[in-house]
Amino acid sequence: MTHAKQNEGICSYLGWDSQFFGKRIARLNRKRLPEADVSQMLMWCTERDIDCLYFLADSADARTSRLAEQNGFALVDLRVTFESEVGDEHRLSSGPADHTRPACQQDAETLRRMAGLLHRDTRFYFDEHFERSKCDLLYETWIDKSLNSSDQTVFVAEAADQVAGYVSCQIDGEESRVGLLGVAEANARTGLGTALMKRFLAWSAEQGARRATVVTQGRNVAAQRLYQRCGFHTSSVQHWYHRWRVRES
Repeated sequence: MTHAKQNEGICSYLGWDSQFFGKRIARLNRKRLPEADVSQMLMWCTERDIDCLYFLADSADARTSRLAEQNGFALVDLRVTFESEVGDEHRLSSGPADHTRPACQQDAETLRRMAGLLHRDTRFYFDEHFERSKCDLLYETWIDKSLNSSDQTVFVAEAADQVAGYVSCQIDGEESRVGLLGVAEANARTGLGTALMKRFLAWSAEQGARRATVVTQGRNVAAQRLYQRCGFHTSSVQHWYHRWRVRES
């Protein structure tokens, strides 16, 4: 989901996240955390009354990990990015993939209900400061926005004439991206995830993409295996940290 940012140098205030969760949330604009930046970061957050600071860090830098832990950041996720080249073989070999079709407005309620159940291994659910009901609503809102966005395309997979999975797709120049992908638990390991990824790659080829990417959690081994089966390989691993303000009692 795209979050509006107010860029202020070392950190950015995240207006959408703040309004949605009812907390003042910002993001650290660094991949590594030099010791010289720590005091500036802390002062920035104090002056702006920040409740939570997100930090997407380079997992290969041990010093950054130590400094993050020493300064109140908690590790909440491993962000694993997969990528694949997109070529004519995806375009030529793929009519509409089996059991998939473009989503329509009649699917909206089903998609929202599914999205509120299928992403509970993400960083928001693993941070006890966020209410689970809000986390559910986050993904319901995300798939709804994807369905109604002119910049995204959503495909669904069906089983027994019922929507049983979805994938949202975006294109940025020559790179295509998966936003959300989910398959109902009752239909896991039935090939629908593979069908949705094949549909995504076919769409990517049709849009002129040369590279496709998808992101998942380090704890989501099933998703990683799916992407590997579909020809994707790991391109990066990053650490997601959250730093919460300690309130005096």
